[in-house]
Amino acid sequence: MAENIYDEIEIEDMTYDPTLEIYHYPCPCGDRFEIAIADLRDQEDIAVCPSCSLMIRVIFEVDDLPKPVGEEKNIVGSQDEPLPVAAA
Repeated sequence: MAENIYDEIEIEDMTYDPTLEIYHYPCPCGDRFEIAIADLRDQEDIAVCPSCSLMIRVIFEVDDLPKPVGEEKNIVGSQDEPLPVAAA
């Protein structure tokens, strides 16, 4: 499989689509390499082009990926501080 790796690309050079939750990067064939953020979180690092046989290896750190929807909201208060509760 490694013989089909076209290049190694830093994730910072890719474009993230938050609606589709994929990273993409232009492919020489005119289409684009794509990899889902869920695959990256699972430590998969190969993005494929749906139009040709080329693949790229994505260089990234899992900790630097956007957090899953809902997870970033848990940062509001720390565990040491109770969150304020509205009284009726």
